[in-house]
Amino acid sequence: MSTVCVASRSFSKHPVLRAELTARYPSARFNDTGATLKDESLVSFLLDCEKAILALEVVDDTLLARLPKLKLISKFGVGLDSVDLKALERRKVKLSWTPGTNSRSVAELALMGALALLRRFPETSQELRDGTWRQLKGSTLTGKTVGLVGLGAVGREFVSLLAPMTTRILAHDMAPDRTFAEARGVRLLPLVELLRESDVVSLHLPLTEQTKNLIDASHLDVFKPTAVLINTARGGLVDEDALIKALDSERLAGAFLDAFSSEPPSDPRLLNHPKILATPHVGGSTEEAILAMGRAAIAGLGE
Repeated sequence: MSTVCVASRSFSKHPVLRAELTARYPSARFNDTGATLKDESLVSFLLDCEKAILALEVVDDTLLARLPKLKLISKFGVGLDSVDLKALERRKVKLSWTPGTNSRSVAELALMGALALLRRFPETSQELRDGTWRQLKGSTLTGKTVGLVGLGAVGREFVSLLAPMTTRILAHDMAPDRTFAEARGVRLLPLVELLRESDVVSLHLPLTEQTKNLIDASHLDVFKPTAVLINTARGGLVDEDALIKALDSERLAGAFLDAFSSEPPSDPRLLNHPKILATPHVGGSTEEAILAMGRAAIAGLGE
């Protein structure tokens, strides 16, 4: 039987997933250190493994060169930006990956962010903690224009969540699902037009060379000054320095960030800004999503 190792901390500490994996692979090894494995610690942990369940661990050619026994990686989660796909192909290491397993969880978080920003929760909550009783006027999501940058699994779930509300939905995608868009009344637009017309802009796309700092100073200049930006996708999609400047100059009303260019973030401007709502990359951190991702990763190990 193949030797299976689980580097993911959240998978390793989940009792149901541990039990289900151990039932199939009694000698499965788990990361019980409580720490994220990387560099030497990751190599040491995976050294004798033929199959591995990984989450956000970085997989590149340098790592794979030191793991000659590794034949398959099963992804716990949906992002592939930490995986060098060309290196996997060169080293003949298979990848199992199931998209969409946490899409509902992430979409619900994005909806929460939209509602919270429009009601100015970051500002009102901080003022209340500071002893100020002031009822700032916010806005409803009903009647607004929502722009989705990316109409993949999470973007489509967000569209479904918006269905009971009277919203106008726009989307930009390099390869859009036109059938879905037409059926749901989603108007497809070029990026700049979407940014110019939207009251809420929500990012739902992977981090690649083409999407890095996609929302930069020039794009932030296009936003309505009353608009809000949501990023529950990947850090690096937004130029964070430009974002701070846009908020400080009142060219943008607010931002919700669940992903950062460096995690955990160290820039106090991001963490303490009165117009930013920040969470520690918890889009997929619901019991339902973790089980779905974990069971997909187990299935991806094959027989």
